[in-house]
Amino acid sequence: MDRIKVALNGFGTIGKRVADAVRLQKDMELIGITGHSYNFRMEAANDRGIPIYTFNGENDFKANGITPAGKVDQLFQEADIIVDATPKKVGKDNKEKYYVPMKKKAIFQGGEKAATAEVSFVAQCNFKEAVNKNYVRVVSCNTTGLCRALKAVDDLYGLELVHATMVRRGADPGDIDHGPINAIVPVLELPSHHGPDVQTVLHNVNIFTTAMSVSTTLMHCHSIHAECKKTPDVAELVKRFKETTRIRMVRTAEQVNSTAEIIELARDMGRIRGDMPELCLWEEAVGVVGKNLFYLQAVHQESIVVPENIDAIRAAMGFTDAQKSIDTTNKSIGIR
Repeated sequence: MDRIKVALNGFGTIGKRVADAVRLQKDMELIGITGHSYNFRMEAANDRGIPIYTFNGENDFKANGITPAGKVDQLFQEADIIVDATPKKVGKDNKEKYYVPMKKKAIFQGGEKAATAEVSFVAQCNFKEAVNKNYVRVVSCNTTGLCRALKAVDDLYGLELVHATMVRRGADPGDIDHGPINAIVPVLELPSHHGPDVQTVLHNVNIFTTAMSVSTTLMHCHSIHAECKKTPDVAELVKRFKETTRIRMVRTAEQVNSTAEIIELARDMGRIRGDMPELCLWEEAVGVVGKNLFYLQAVHQESIVVPENIDAIRAAMGFTDAQKSIDTTNKSIGIR
């Protein structure tokens, strides 16, 4: 079978990681990325032999020793599907300007509104909803993390009501425009956008979310309180979490007591860029009072959505076996 020809529009924090993951798939081919202007990311892509297609800045590239492969229109025309990893709100404009007129399938990121796509997506939660869709939205890092664990809880005990508080990183490690901050910055909207976003994937979950940003770049942390329909059992739930794909239980016995140590663990495991695409839950922080469940989890914002993008490509292209896609993706990028 011919490999899926994937074009990547946007080569920032998420885009460059999706590019790496696509290149590891036996059923996919990264045919090129887009570039607005020359920078170190473009230099790195060129050094690795990734074709770069420009909007209007080919002279900028040529002046720095890079010969672009062509214009973006050519890239998009040759692609079977486009992964749009551009900044939020840009994806919607790209859809109207390029993807719809060219009749091209596209994967969007969580910064876009849900209405931009036909379905919002977390592979282990609603893969089938995305099969053969033209436009699929991989939800945000926080929403992906929430959905992975809540799906496991809901399957075991049912969910009456969920309250989750997101403690968000102030900026990504390479982002000098949004940090450092010497403050705790609350999100002054209730609920925060994360709760309604979860419901675009887990349609029947009643969830209310709050959020704040703090002065760190490494990961997000979530504090979850879930009122269940059945009384949860801690040992049973920990076992289920351990068995659930793309969830990693971490323990104080491992001396993993913080987000910094999770990232250090990923580095010691030899992960590309020191990434941790699994949702991490602390085993000792899973607790039950009556039907009320409490747990703490950590989300690596730079990488958690990368495997979702790969599975979204397959689903949109008509692949129907969710478990096979998830297993293939996991194996390719080193998720146990």
